[in-house]
Amino acid sequence: MLSLEMVTILAVFFLSLIAFIFITRRIFLLRNEELDNKVFEVLRPYINDTNTAIMNFITFFGKHEFLIPANLLLIAYYLFLKKHKWYSIKIPAIAISSLLLMFGLKRLFARERPVGQLLEEAKNFSFPSGHALMSVTFYGLMAYIAWHSIKNKTAKWIIIVLLIGWIILIGLSRLYLRRHYYSDVAAGFAMGFLWLVISLKVIRQIEKKGMQKVDPVVQQPAMPAESS
Repeated sequence: MLSLEMVTILAVFFLSLIAFIFITRRIFLLRNEELDNKVFEVLRPYINDTNTAIMNFITFFGKHEFLIPANLLLIAYYLFLKKHKWYSIKIPAIAISSLLLMFGLKRLFARERPVGQLLEEAKNFSFPSGHALMSVTFYGLMAYIAWHSIKNKTAKWIIIVLLIGWIILIGLSRLYLRRHYYSDVAAGFAMGFLWLVISLKVIRQIEKKGMQKVDPVVQQPAMPAESS
């Protein structure tokens, strides 16, 4: 029987898949951007210098200037300090594949950025939000590691909830700064979760196959020494 954890992951996975398909159909086939514009209108009264500075600070934690050093530090931590080989493989594998996926999707859909961006303007394509996608794969992986590594249930759930909240805040910062439409961020969240689950599943299968190859060698009885 499937565990509650697996059922929850599968449910969110299929909801994310449906959400991504629904969003792409609504935006690129039906050309319906009504919700995107409404979200900008809702946020407009809250735009001021203080909020802009706060959102600009939050959005930094979804940029490559932060994520690249953060990934390198985590790889070094699990490679040299914790000596957890598979975590040191999972982190760069998911980071690099997520980056390639993001660039591929942006070029595929080639959606222009919103007009009237705050602060400096982003020049590349808008859909899906790279900040949203990369934040889900990076901080989502941190939540995965916390789930499997932290024994104290209270501490585990506090960290996971904080990570999820931080992902949402990074997505909100992209909307506030008008770097992305609401649909860009929602699609980025959905695709980020889809890719995180797929990547972890693939790496887990590779890990199992590697262990199956090692176990017979480890468990094989030692050959008796030849008598001289």
